[in-house]
Amino acid sequence: MPTASATASTALTAIPGQPSPDWSTVSRIAIQECHERLLPMSLAPSPIVVFPAYARLGIPGAIPECFVREGVYRALLAVARSLPEGIKLLVLDGWRPWRVQQYLFDTLHEAIRHQHPQAEEAELLTRTREFVSLPSRDPAAPSPHLTGGAVDVTLCDDDGIPLDMGTLFDEAVPASHTDHYEHLDTSSTEHRHVRDNRRLLYHAMRQQGFTNLPSEWWHFDLGDQLWAHYGGHPHARYGPAELDTIENRWRRHIR
Repeated sequence: MPTASATASTALTAIPGQPSPDWSTVSRIAIQECHERLLPMSLAPSPIVVFPAYARLGIPGAIPECFVREGVYRALLAVARSLPEGIKLLVLDGWRPWRVQQYLFDTLHEAIRHQHPQAEEAELLTRTREFVSLPSRDPAAPSPHLTGGAVDVTLCDDDGIPLDMGTLFDEAVPASHTDHYEHLDTSSTEHRHVRDNRRLLYHAMRQQGFTNLPSEWWHFDLGDQLWAHYGGHPHARYGPAELDTIENRWRRHIR
């Protein structure tokens, strides 16, 4: 069975290092909402596989679907179609309810506090925000996943088995930083496979306009404030979004 490193072009370049986001700067980027709808990724044809990780893990408030804005949906399809034969794009999370964002933030914050009971609150906040953004429904500064522009993805083979990326999805360790394996000795076959798998995912996503959060090899953005920040765009396109429920439709249309 092929691996990404066996099938990927040897011309894939190293993943460049990027600084962590200055969240105060990110939150000041203007948002010019384009009002794209949220679409369920389960509508997408092969070669996309959808596995709503948080719902499967039983996280409170998580939904059994991965919703993204329409522009993100189309870009993810383009990414999937660009991958080498035998490799598929696996979508793990997209639009996220605020309750889920709060749960993730609180549980990671508490886990770090447990391991470092003497740490000051400022240090705990910084370490938590390395992997989970501050829960915010502020129209001017929403959490990225609340916009439908942030997406968590990885690669899998034709059987749906995830490729080795060196760490698990949402593993809050230094090795989860996207460029981590660019700085290791790649004389071992295992390290080379992980490095090449990450390169394949990173470059396939970047070629379709996504930007990457440097601390998470799985997290990419399109249209939100993080995307504007790392992509050098003058403004973001996506603010906070909500699912279109039957109740909301009735309220809009019944007169």
